[in-house]
Parts: sequence; structure tokens; C-alpha cells
Amino acid sequence: MNTDTSTDSSFAAPPVLTVTALNQAVARLLERSFPLSWIAGEISNFTRASSGHWYFTLKDDAAQVRAVMFRGRAQFAGFTPREGDKVEVRALVTLYGARGDYQINVEAIRRAGVGALYEAFLRLKEKLHAQGLFAPERKRAIPMFAKTIGIVTSPQAAALRDVLTALKRRAPHVHIILYPTPVQGQQAPEKIAEAIATASRRAECDVLLVCRGGGSIEDLWSFNDEGVAHAIAACSMPVICGVGHETDFTIADFAADLRAATPTAAAELAATPRADWMASLKADAVDLCRAMRRSADTAAQTLDHHSRRLLNPSAQIEQQRLKLLALATAMTHATRAPLNQAHFALDRLRARWAGQRPDATALRTALHGQRQRAATGMAHRLAQRRHALDGLAAQLELLNPQRTLERGYAILTDEKGAIVRAPSQLKARQNVGVRLAEGSAQIGIASVQATLE
Repeated sequence: MNTDTSTDSSFAAPPVLTVTALNQAVARLLERSFPLSWIAGEISNFTRASSGHWYFTLKDDAAQVRAVMFRGRAQFAGFTPREGDKVEVRALVTLYGARGDYQINVEAIRRAGVGALYEAFLRLKEKLHAQGLFAPERKRAIPMFAKTIGIVTSPQAAALRDVLTALKRRAPHVHIILYPTPVQGQQAPEKIAEAIATASRRAECDVLLVCRGGGSIEDLWSFNDEGVAHAIAACSMPVICGVGHETDFTIADFAADLRAATPTAAAELAATPRADWMASLKADAVDLCRAMRRSADTAAQTLDHHSRRLLNPSAQIEQQRLKLLALATAMTHATRAPLNQAHFALDRLRARWAGQRPDATALRTALHGQRQRAATGMAHRLAQRRHALDGLAAQLELLNPQRTLERGYAILTDEKGAIVRAPSQLKARQNVGVRLAEGSAQIGIASVQATLE
């Protein structure tokens, strides 16, 4: 029995893995086992590296996990997390091979609860878009000269101070009407819609501003209300919506006739600066004076030009008379010369025609004689033909069967109407027809006798 176990595979040593290979295998196993998932937790130990990558710990009451969000993803986060923030991350479970630490690679991050709000925002947006509330053809133009501007916002809001400051700086002549309403809280959407409806019903202003300062999506949620959107769409005057910051979008922005990035921008869109109007009016006045001066100079030059061309009426009449006489002479010459040429050509044609015209007297005499001879010959020939016709008519009369019948003869016909010419065509007790000179009759044959030769 061979006791050498060096060649027995059952006793072969297992393969030896390096730490790197082990960690890579575990990382691949984790990534395959756990797809991208949303994970909720609290931010802890947040660090932003100089490379732009974010490192933090995501924890709850009972556990924690290390997390990394690389710069390429972090730049689209929309906010920078702080210690204690409640967030939701979309992450891939993996292993950091260099240290063998289990961690998650974060692809996206949002504040806790924002996902549900954003989904509700998208559903409402799609619903109102289907109703045509956001249609471009429904949008109204903002008036160029607004005398009165209405503002729907909270009297305590910083946005109101920003709007009033901007309007005072740009257009101090514009009259402002405030329609106060809370812009945050459970009853805020209803109050905002009511304030917009009040402004629409009163129709006191040329354009309406719906404003609120920046904040989180929860702070701005009052402007993501269906009632507010319908109130804006039904407003009797154009509406400019300036809610939040430049990156914030609400349902009210889409329903409004014009969206402004901020409340201050809404004020700037609603009223052109007074200084700009004054500068424009001054420039228009300068252009108008220059145009009037240029028109007057042109008119003066035109007047001088016409005055130099103006003649004495009697001299002008004399010129016209001489011109008329010249035209009359030219017209007479132009009409008389062709007439003389036509008369001359006519005389030549008459001479040529007279030289070549034949003597028709002899021809007329010959034609008259031939006409008389033709008439005589025709009459003679017609008499001959009439005489021959009378002879033929007499012969035809002699051969007329009616005349034969009148002399006492008769014509026999059988039942089929055929003429009977021989006794052999007749049989005893046969009915035959008899045609006489003055009618016909039906008779019966008693007997038939053949003619003896």
C-alpha cells in the first residue's frame, strides 16, 4: 500500500488568499447582494475633504454605518448636511478594501421626508398640467406701465421689505396695495388663495405679486397647493410669482403668468425703474426735436427748390401754347403723310387692274346663247321621256291583275295563302279563298277533276 500522500488531491492544502483579494471578494459579494437602496438616518461626524468628497456617519437609535459621498455626486446634492440632520440617502453597500471597513457609497441625498413631498409635488404638477393650467397660451403679458401693484404676502415677512425697498428705489411713483396673508402653516394655503381671490375681485391693481422668502421645501409647501394654483390662474390681472430662491420651484411658479427667481426679482419685473423711463423719455424728446428740425430743414429746401421752378402764369401758358402748337403740327404731318401714300398706292393698283381686266361683253353673249340652247334641249328631252313614260304606264295597266279580275276572273288561294295554279294543289272538301274584283270569299271544294289533254 502506497503511503505517499504528496500526490493525493484529497489532502491538498486550500488556496491562500491575500488580504486584498479577500476584501475585494467581500466587496463584490456585498454589492451583488444589496442593490441601490434608500436608507434613513441622522448625520454624525460630517467632514468635507479638500478633494470635495463628503465623509460622515449615518446612525439611528441602535446602530450606525460609515458613509462616503464623492465629489461628483455631492455637487448635485442641493444642500450641505450638518450634524444632527435627518436625511435619506440612496446608497450602495460595499467595503473599503484598504482598511476592511464596511461602508455605504452614497449616490443621492435628501432631507428626511422630502422624498414623499417631492413625489406629491410631481403628482400635483402633472395633474394641473393635464388640466391646461400651465399652458403657454394661457399666460398673460405683464403691463409695461403699472400704476398700481398688489402684493400677496405676510406683513412680517422679510420678502415684503425686500419688495417695498426695490419698488421704492426703482418706481417710487407706483401705488402699492398689500393683501396680507400667512405664508407658512397649516391654514396658509387657504389664506393665500383667499387673498389672491380678493385682489382679483377688487381689481385695484395692474399686476399682482405673490411673494415669500427662501426656506426648506416644507417652508415653501403652502405654495404647492392646488387651490393656490387655481386662484392664480383665475386671477383677473397678470400674476408674478417670486417664492424662495433661484433654485426653488413651486406649483405657484408654474401657474403664474411670470416666474421670478426671488421676491426682489419679482418687484423688478413688475415695475421698470423710474430713472429708466425718464432717460427713455429724455432720449425720445431729443430724437423728436432732432426729427422735427430735420423735417423743417427738408421742407425749407423743398420750398426753395419749388420756388426756383415756379414761373409767371402768363409765361407758363405761352410755353404750353407753343408746345400744343408743335404737337398739333406734328400730329397733322403724321396723319397726312400716310394718307397721301395710301392714295398713291391705290391709284397704281387701279391702273394695273384696268390694264389686266378682260372684255366680258362677248363672253356674256356666248353664255346667253348657251343658256337658251340648254333650255331648249332640256325641254325636248323632257317631252321624249314623258311620252315613253306614258307608254310604259299603259302597258303596266294592261298587266294589272285588278283589270283581269274586273273581266270576270278570280284568284284561288289555299289555307296558307299560296296561289293555286293547278288542280293537283286542291283536294275534295278543302276550303280555299277566292279573290274577286270587288272582294273575296271562302268556298269549299266538292270535287277535283284534272284537265284532259
